[in-house]
Amino acid sequence: MSSRKLSLLLKIIIVILVTSASSLGISLLLTTSGFEHLLEILKPKSESAKASHNKLMSADAQNISPATDQMNEVPKAFQGTIVYQGKLKSNEKVIALTFDDGPGPKNTAQILEILKKNDVKATFFMIGQMVKYFPQVAKQVAADGHIIGNHTWHHSYRQMDLATAASEIDRTAEIIYKTTGEKTTLFRPPGGFLNNGLAEYARSKKYAVMMWSEQSGDAERRSPPVTGLVKNVLKYAKPGAIVLLHDGGGNRSKSVKALPEMIAGLKAEGYRFVTIPQLLEIQAQEKSVETEVSPVVKNQEHPNQQLNHQ
Repeated sequence: MSSRKLSLLLKIIIVILVTSASSLGISLLLTTSGFEHLLEILKPKSESAKASHNKLMSADAQNISPATDQMNEVPKAFQGTIVYQGKLKSNEKVIALTFDDGPGPKNTAQILEILKKNDVKATFFMIGQMVKYFPQVAKQVAADGHIIGNHTWHHSYRQMDLATAASEIDRTAEIIYKTTGEKTTLFRPPGGFLNNGLAEYARSKKYAVMMWSEQSGDAERRSPPVTGLVKNVLKYAKPGAIVLLHDGGGNRSKSVKALPEMIAGLKAEGYRFVTIPQLLEIQAQEKSVETEVSPVVKNQEHPNQQLNHQ
């Protein structure tokens, strides 16, 4: 073969290789973009946020050792039931703070610091895909002694068949356990919807379906100012109350700012803070108070269903 023909052949091979590599790159790019779109994950825009995001994402690929290995069980009387609050004696001034829609790298971390400073334990209802993207934050929640509950994988309100509901709940339970070591028996339906298939499946698996008896209003489309959030919690506080707050699902900076005032105000009124399992255990032990749970809601949803989880 002449040198001229050999040179031409090499050029053809190089063109083929370059074209193939470009096609492969485009294919991978499209696949990745499509995956992120399906997960509806918003990438951070600032450079510092990108660095933090990338660091947390890389942690997800590592073999993360669970922070603990425990079953957060609730008393048998509450398994497979729907609960709105603890039914306690009027002098049993305990209250449970709960946080939905996390974990996230900013708000959750700030809330953990506030809780630690005030020696308060809380319950966090986590979204599965958020645990996947921020495993170290979820792990820290467990390491700090807080309780983790199941809040589905995608936080969807739509009607679901049995297989879809099972996937939403089971996938979330699995990643919570693999990441934090907590085997949760607590479930909170997104938006408080009880009739879209999720609560029914959760009850069949003996989860305690945890609703709430009061809310700060931090997830409303037009949420109150910080002082309003604090006022909402203090005004309706009562023994056995379950307070709905958020550490995810949008900008929760007002929730973070309001939390210290909420805690201080409740402490000033004589309240102590418990996790959901502790609250239910107190009720179970109060023999003089008849154990009862709220009935299944039919033909209408929980009055707080219109919460706007951004």
